[in-house]
Amino acid sequence: MTHLSPSELSILIVEPSETQRRIIIKRLQQEGIISIQNAADLAQAKELIARHKPDLIASAMYFEDGTVTEFLSYLRTNSEYKDIQFMLVSSECRREQLEIFRQSGVVAILPKPFNAEHLGKALNATIDLLSHDELDLSHFDVHDVRVLVVDDSRMARNVIKRTIGNLGIKQITEAEDGAQAIELMRNNMFDLIITDYNMPSVDGLALTQFIRNESQQSHVPILMVSSEANDAHLSNVSQAGVNALCDKPFEPKLVKQLLYQLLEE
Repeated sequence: MTHLSPSELSILIVEPSETQRRIIIKRLQQEGIISIQNAADLAQAKELIARHKPDLIASAMYFEDGTVTEFLSYLRTNSEYKDIQFMLVSSECRREQLEIFRQSGVVAILPKPFNAEHLGKALNATIDLLSHDELDLSHFDVHDVRVLVVDDSRMARNVIKRTIGNLGIKQITEAEDGAQAIELMRNNMFDLIITDYNMPSVDGLALTQFIRNESQQSHVPILMVSSEANDAHLSNVSQAGVNALCDKPFEPKLVKQLLYQLLEE
């Protein structure tokens, strides 16, 4: 097991407001963070990343030279930077505006202003994603656990794979939506299904219904990872047979707890 402490994290703050940068830096220092860089725009941020790759980027949403969406795309399509953890710090509260970030695998979305609890959770999630802490299972060798990850977002699949990989799970199969997952399940056996809710073609609810009612693997545990806040939708998936629900962006510590419960039943 390897586990970092907050003082070992390297963080880059990308924020156009000097006042906001100072506030965030102060909050990070209060959490024990020592290595902190800051940039006022995206061009400066890219220069800093090229010189020293941080563990985590905390970014605002809008800049004079671009948007955080463009910045996140730049990071995720660069092989050297795609594993840098990303945290959005924004006063934006409209769910539809934040959905793209929930689907892209950000480690946290912090409001402005955020409090110590918000920041602590985000830093702990980052540490968990950078650490390795294998599941100790009674009934399985964790290396033999076969997991099917179903999500139409490649970035979200990568985050899930990294999270469960850090827990010792190595046999991971990917599906881009429920339809592809169904085809894979016709010829392969799995010990756990981790699926998104919102997907084209066959969504998480329809996939769950297929597994429970039509497949040869009707008893396989299902963990649904969703940014869906609609109570009716969540009630439907629970009734359909989902074993556990987890929000996007999810906390690796919670995922570990859920996987332990699902695989030890």
